[in-house]
Amino acid sequence: MAPEPTRILAVNVGSTSVKLALFHDRALQASESSPIGGGSDRERIQQVTEAAAAFVERCGGGLEDLAALSARGGVLKPLEGGTYAVDETMLKDLEEGRYGTHPSNLSARAAQKLAEGTGAKVFVVDPVTVDELEDRARPTGIPSVSRRSIFHALSQKAAARRAAESLGKTYEEGNFVVAHMGGGISVGAHRAGRVVDVNNALDGDGPIAPERAGTIPAAQLARLCFSREHTMEDVAKMLTGESGIKAHLGTSDMKEVEELVGSGDEQAVLLAEAMAYTIAKEIGAMAAALGGEVDAVVLTGGLAGWEWLTKSIKKLVSFVGPFLVYAKNLEMEALALGAFRVLSGEEEPLTYA
Repeated sequence: MAPEPTRILAVNVGSTSVKLALFHDRALQASESSPIGGGSDRERIQQVTEAAAAFVERCGGGLEDLAALSARGGVLKPLEGGTYAVDETMLKDLEEGRYGTHPSNLSARAAQKLAEGTGAKVFVVDPVTVDELEDRARPTGIPSVSRRSIFHALSQKAAARRAAESLGKTYEEGNFVVAHMGGGISVGAHRAGRVVDVNNALDGDGPIAPERAGTIPAAQLARLCFSREHTMEDVAKMLTGESGIKAHLGTSDMKEVEELVGSGDEQAVLLAEAMAYTIAKEIGAMAAALGGEVDAVVLTGGLAGWEWLTKSIKKLVSFVGPFLVYAKNLEMEALALGAFRVLSGEEEPLTYA
């Protein structure tokens, strides 16, 4: 008789909703996105746990039938990539926002609460603070300022694993340049299973993005900061959240932007071309970080479904290597697969504390 399938619940908390997905082994059974309102962290966690319990019940069975819950990693200390067992130290760091605050900080805390009394294990997979940078990638020309690794690690590593599989390799056997393209854009150099260089997408570094400024001239930024016309909070919004395409066109809804480009709107076309251009430049930079040895360039994230954008990028850097495009969001699957690899004995769980 075949063994019963391993049931894994993936939990990904955002600013206004929680994404939930139930997997049987490697196969997706069901998924949904439930809205969550404002309030304290405790109130928001309560909303998440209620939504998750109801979701699992609708799928058949209960929380006690879960083998594991796999949560999106929040802003944690710098870590190697992999699947981490949630422990008290991690939960404390997330609760206190020791390394930064973000809605995803609630994911592991909610998953831990859901697992209480069930025997289910709780994991986080490839959090945003995965840091595998080579030493030579860290220094800047200012001794007190070092480059940080904060990026879409879960999405990038999932896409790289998918690409490696399509090429008949393991992730650890290949070299990939991966671009996650969403509200923020990160482009990473993946060498033998490690992201040896990547732009800091959280702080707006890298390409122009729908809601990120991208890399801008340092002296002009310094003058802006000391102009006495803006507060620190103003400048932070200029770099992330209220910048990029949104600052120019008044919207970060890329469906609207796509329609404007399709209609020939000159400003929209210019900004979209600038975004494609800066993404392509970052891909070229990451190819250099890999010494030109690139098995594939991988495009993923919500904007990977915009054919005009992917074609524009490919036209500029097709010389780097073959292109693979994964427009489907791979993050929920990546959460489940990370937990499954541990439960099946393919990997050992990593320790946070």
